[in-house]
Amino acid sequence: MRMDSNKGLSPEREAELWALCRAGDDAAREELIVAYRPLVFWLAGKIHAAPSLRQDIIQEGMLALIRAVDRFDPGREFKFSTYACYRIRGQMLNMLDRSERKAPIPVPDEWIQVVHEEPEDEDWQDAVEGISHLEGREAEVVSALFFEGKAPRDVAAEQQLDVSHVYRLRRAAVAHIRAWLGLPAPAKG
Repeated sequence: MRMDSNKGLSPEREAELWALCRAGDDAAREELIVAYRPLVFWLAGKIHAAPSLRQDIIQEGMLALIRAVDRFDPGREFKFSTYACYRIRGQMLNMLDRSERKAPIPVPDEWIQVVHEEPEDEDWQDAVEGISHLEGREAEVVSALFFEGKAPRDVAAEQQLDVSHVYRLRRAAVAHIRAWLGLPAPAKG
């Protein structure tokens, strides 16, 4: 199923509502928001996230829908649903990114066992050797995040990178280390 447009509004009624909304009619604005509200729920259903975040995702989507209604220019000949989809989905994904930055970095149980073992243990030596095989920015990011305990935002500022790039480098480094240790890739969920 694809959500292209509102339900219940004829093209004539929608054009009338946009004209009234642009003239400052709050009732027309409200009717447009309510008509396009299913778009938020549809997009939220397409985003794979923890069930505990579903309400937050929907709330962000509703805020984005309201902003989209307020900023949409019907004179530009674009469909509102297309314009709103990008804005709603983008704000939902930004919220997820913000919540990920606040969450602790998940560490596999295997690594916790390795850290608590003696340094002479072969697994520990393998882990250190795996880290030593990282190169360039991946090595710098892993060192700053895991050994120096710096926050991703601080690493991004020091390295003159976008914080999202720091997260990508961290994920790539962890994947390389896991491969070096012979650990399976984490399950996607």
